[in-house]
Amino acid sequence: FSKYRFSLLLLNLEEYYFEQHTANHIQNKGGHNERKIRGSFKICSKSVIFEPDTISQPIIKIPLRDCIKIGKQEENGSSQHFTKAKSGAISLLFSQVYFIKEHNIVAPYKIERGKMEYVFELDVSGKVEDVVETLLQLHRASCLDKLGDQTAMITAILQSRLARTSFDKNRLQSVSEQPHMECKAEMVTPLVTNPGHVCITDTNLYFQPLNGYPKPVVQITLQDVRRIYKRRHGLMPLGLEVFCTEDDLCSDIYLKFYEPQDRDDLYFYIATYLEHHVAERTAESYTLQWQRGHLSNRQYLLHLNNLADRSCNDLSQYPVFPWIISDFCSAELDLSNPGTFRDLSRPVGALNKERLERLLSRYQEMPEPKFMYGSHYSSPGYVLFYLVRIAPEYMLCLQNGRFDNADRMFNSIAETWKNCLDGATDFKELIPEFYGDDVSFLVNSLKLDLGKRQGGQMVDDVELPPWARSPEDFLQKSRDALESTYVSEHLHEWIDLVFGYKQKGSDAVEAHNVFHPLTYEGGVDLNSIEDPDEKVAMLTQILEFGQTPKQLFVTPHPRRITPRFKSFPQTCGHTASLEGSPVSPGEESFEDLTEESKTLAWSNISKLQLHEQHKIHKEAVTGIAVTCNGSSVFTTSQDSTLKMFSKESKMLQRSISFSNMALSSCLLLPGDATVISSSWDNNVYFYSIAFGRRQDTLMGHDDAVSKICWRDSRLYSGSWDSTVKVWSGVPAEMTCPRRHQFDTLAELEHDVGVDTISLNATGTMLVSGTREGTVSIWDLTTATALHQIPCHSGTVCDAAFSPDSRHVLSTGADGCLNVTDVQTGMLISSMASDEPQRCFIWDGNSVLSGSQSGELLVWDLLAGKMSERIPGHTGAVTCMWMNEQCSSIITGGEDRQIMFWKLQY
Repeated sequence: FSKYRFSLLLLNLEEYYFEQHTANHIQNKGGHNERKIRGSFKICSKSVIFEPDTISQPIIKIPLRDCIKIGKQEENGSSQHFTKAKSGAISLLFSQVYFIKEHNIVAPYKIERGKMEYVFELDVSGKVEDVVETLLQLHRASCLDKLGDQTAMITAILQSRLARTSFDKNRLQSVSEQPHMECKAEMVTPLVTNPGHVCITDTNLYFQPLNGYPKPVVQITLQDVRRIYKRRHGLMPLGLEVFCTEDDLCSDIYLKFYEPQDRDDLYFYIATYLEHHVAERTAESYTLQWQRGHLSNRQYLLHLNNLADRSCNDLSQYPVFPWIISDFCSAELDLSNPGTFRDLSRPVGALNKERLERLLSRYQEMPEPKFMYGSHYSSPGYVLFYLVRIAPEYMLCLQNGRFDNADRMFNSIAETWKNCLDGATDFKELIPEFYGDDVSFLVNSLKLDLGKRQGGQMVDDVELPPWARSPEDFLQKSRDALESTYVSEHLHEWIDLVFGYKQKGSDAVEAHNVFHPLTYEGGVDLNSIEDPDEKVAMLTQILEFGQTPKQLFVTPHPRRITPRFKSFPQTCGHTASLEGSPVSPGEESFEDLTEESKTLAWSNISKLQLHEQHKIHKEAVTGIAVTCNGSSVFTTSQDSTLKMFSKESKMLQRSISFSNMALSSCLLLPGDATVISSSWDNNVYFYSIAFGRRQDTLMGHDDAVSKICWRDSRLYSGSWDSTVKVWSGVPAEMTCPRRHQFDTLAELEHDVGVDTISLNATGTMLVSGTREGTVSIWDLTTATALHQIPCHSGTVCDAAFSPDSRHVLSTGADGCLNVTDVQTGMLISSMASDEPQRCFIWDGNSVLSGSQSGELLVWDLLAGKMSERIPGHTGAVTCMWMNEQCSSIITGGEDRQIMFWKLQY
């Protein structure tokens, strides 16, 4: 047993612990059986607490509001206020006292009522007058009629104490440390806060509690910090949470400041320090990692909770996790059966149809502001309902020294789920512990007396469903369920409800997801409430009721990429084998091997080496096309020529000019017999390699043609005339000498000039980028825009789909690399470079880009950073080509050169 049984949880909510004095509690003072009990006399803002050194003795807590008289007791036993005598003790006359943790056993508090007098003798008798004066002042505050006035007076006393003290510089780790800023703050732990002084130096963050509890100083080394988050605390932008780990649920320190400016200054200082060490993460960057399977569902939900102000240190904003399983009756859990799972597209309150109908009829008759659910899905009471077996003192603190009624306790998983489905006011979700690996919260290992149920049985361990052989097995199966294919395919629907666009407004109404207005961020402006009583009551109500997470997404959340949904090019004739049925090593298809070699190539992309370079143009190179066997390279340039270069002989073989205007791009038709080039003279030119002459001209635009693509006898041309046109009648083999009839199949209208276009692997979608920074994703089967996203400030340099068509990457003159989810149009990742990336190739995870300065840059999208710089051209890299095996790359630049690169690994 710990000798120190005192904790801040013995205080009331919103109470402060100020100071302590070594003292004796004198029982039967002056009598023949006078007894002295040694211990610590603690002054708190609403009570006096005496912690005896002997653990068999209970801790005594006397509420100041129940005190009738506080004063000094003299040697003769008379009690009076402020006499000048040197010695003496403190006498408290009161009507109610709590006895806590007798024999160090956590149990409901024992209460004794009736008029009593206790005497405490301080070791340092000279402090008695000050202590009495402090107690009388706090007693006056506790006896004020209005709660708002009580709070205001206690706050004034606290601020006065903080103002009279400062951070003790003797506590700094090193004499050479340079203090940067100091301010007053409170350290936040669940249900209670501890006031003190914050000091940040060039190497450490310190917090020094005013009361020296639990230790004189808390120190965080800045070098160890991995993540920092600004937090809402009590609905105000005053919190800051610091983590020294990458994935832990609990932080290393949570501070609440008295001024938003102090919080922001400290955040800025730490963030600046971390800038070179830690990349700041957004919800979007985690979304991309999760979508591509680099984060588990559990990890992703933890990150979202963190970003949405949920913290283990704040029970009114504790991390929220969904109920996943709905079958708690079967002997075996079948994760391949959709019926095993809860419907993730509905909030808990809408899962039971009959209950929902009753709630809706009440909602329709309700005056504004309307809400469907009178209680929330996450609140301090619900969190402690689940955690009472490992956090009993928190429950006692929240409920004034009592446990809940035994029949209302967390007794059984199945019973709790049934109540969430059928209960008139029970809509709670789960907490992360249900998907962790610590079983303590399910087991009464502390042997707590949690009461007796109506049937006579004692509340003990949580009753598990039949399919769980043990608490460990229950958590393992819960984790398996959370990571199952079904949940991966539907988790985005629950994210929409809790963190996303269905959280508020008409979408929330439609999804039956409307809670009390006070639970939403911005639902009430505390600063506008002038009556201090009303303000305190409102804040207490909000904190006890529970809060909706900060909204992270305002558009539908992308779904996860699961093996079943991986799309492959139609030409492949190969589909991904589903999970659980892998292809045996002897049956590996050619496509599998190709995919494997591509993956290997991309994982080594930073080992790219320049093989040879040739200056073959007089102006910037704008396009590269290579024959299937790799022997001939065709390039276009702003010098108006199309060149044919032999890779084998390293000689220029042909130079063709169609007009005196710049050519902007080129491509080879399958069969390698025809090259198509686009020109700033508004035309597209077809050149026959076999006949060595221009075969045809397509005069299709009213301004320069910026880019062309071809797929399945269709040509796509983007132009500065603000259109992308789709042309039919462009066969792969254009052998006949007669001119072709080109028909416009579709015209995709834009507001401004189009600078770049690209097709997805199956030719069903097209992405276009305009000179004003808009990226548009088009469905070519209907010729309609799926999304038009203002992605960049300034022109879009390049845009392309990922191989699986799930994402579009775009680069712009603003230096940004942005990843957009194709299904939802959501920007899910953005990285900034210090210069425009003019062109790129990517595999969905990594990017090789050509920069304005001529370097090739390698980017790791999932880590959100640039990983390699490779010196290349002396001017901007303007175009790029990669072979199918991803082993050979050709770049063209403003320096008029083409460069041949090889992967060396």
